[in-house]
Amino acid sequence: MKLAEALQERADLNRKIEQLKVRFNANALVQEGEQPAEDPEQLKAELDEAIDRLEYYIERINMTNAVTMIDGKSVTSLIARRDALSLKIEAYREIVRAASQTTTRMRVSEIRIRPSIPVREWQKQIDHLSRVLRVIDNTLQENNWKTELIM
Repeated sequence: MKLAEALQERADLNRKIEQLKVRFNANALVQEGEQPAEDPEQLKAELDEAIDRLEYYIERINMTNAVTMIDGKSVTSLIARRDALSLKIEAYREIVRAASQTTTRMRVSEIRIRPSIPVREWQKQIDHLSRVLRVIDNTLQENNWKTELIM
């Protein structure tokens, strides 16, 4: 099994677990004398099985990512770099958005509001970091389809 397939399976299991939790909550309480629409014990068994399978895939994916190297770095390191870049880009975008807000003045005597950062330079930095992020993400995606999952 390829790493990419395991990642898809992990995502499917996460969705299934969320759906089972919703179904379980919908059947956790019933009016006295009534039966739930679904058997809570059956739902619990399905939930336990899905969580056990998720644990298996998480362990295998993490083991595979730790030992798979791309340009001298582990996939785990590249994922950490990707996640950190995503966080930085989002934070910078919020700052630029706040600094880019314009205010209208009714009179010349009103207080002028100006950005405290060079918005254009920050935007250039965001664009550069976004390109780096795309390269890392594309490299990881390509690797996922080439790498066999450690079983």
